[in-house]
Amino acid sequence: MVNFAEKTNQMSLSISKIVLSNAGKRFNKEWIFKGVNQVFLPGQPYAIIGSNGSGKSTLLQTIASSMSLSAGQLEWHHTSLINPEQIHQYFAIATPYLELIEEMSAVEFLSFHAQFKPLYASVNIQDIIHIIGLQKNAHKKIRLFSSGMKQRLKLAQAIFSDTPVLLLDEPCTNLDKDGYALYHSLIQTYCKDKTVIICSNDEAEISFCTERIHINDYK
Repeated sequence: MVNFAEKTNQMSLSISKIVLSNAGKRFNKEWIFKGVNQVFLPGQPYAIIGSNGSGKSTLLQTIASSMSLSAGQLEWHHTSLINPEQIHQYFAIATPYLELIEEMSAVEFLSFHAQFKPLYASVNIQDIIHIIGLQKNAHKKIRLFSSGMKQRLKLAQAIFSDTPVLLLDEPCTNLDKDGYALYHSLIQTYCKDKTVIICSNDEAEISFCTERIHINDYK
């Protein structure tokens, strides 16, 4: 069981809430989801669940503003309403459809990523590489990594980003038993104060999520 009270991190940005109001998304005439009303609060883990192809990832992309809603509203709040063009500063994301820069090494990739999304000041890149178990491959090109090693790096760039919101889609894809254990350790240790939103049907990925959003309820 994950204990969300174990560690606190200082974040340079914060949010008070994310609000979906009567939110809906459709492609052509088919509604993927509609009528979603949900408030996401800091320090709370949320799971978006539903059958395969039901629209979990689409809902996550609309929360990230990488995909616009067809109906309703999305609002991110700090002390006041956040400009939609600035929302990307407040979250980090790891998904199966986001690619790594495979001609870089793990060290180079995290250094490059940190230019756009600052990492926690409490750990340096060498620390991160060690924590995720890639110290022997730190300078190897990512294209030579196994799928599990790539997934560890994807999780690292998202979880160690100094942002108040963490968005994850099937976070343990390609991970073995040790990888699952690492994932839970990272969430437990570094995400206490973050708003964590996870798309998954794998209970082992979302066992600590006390809030569940059933996407099939919004058809």
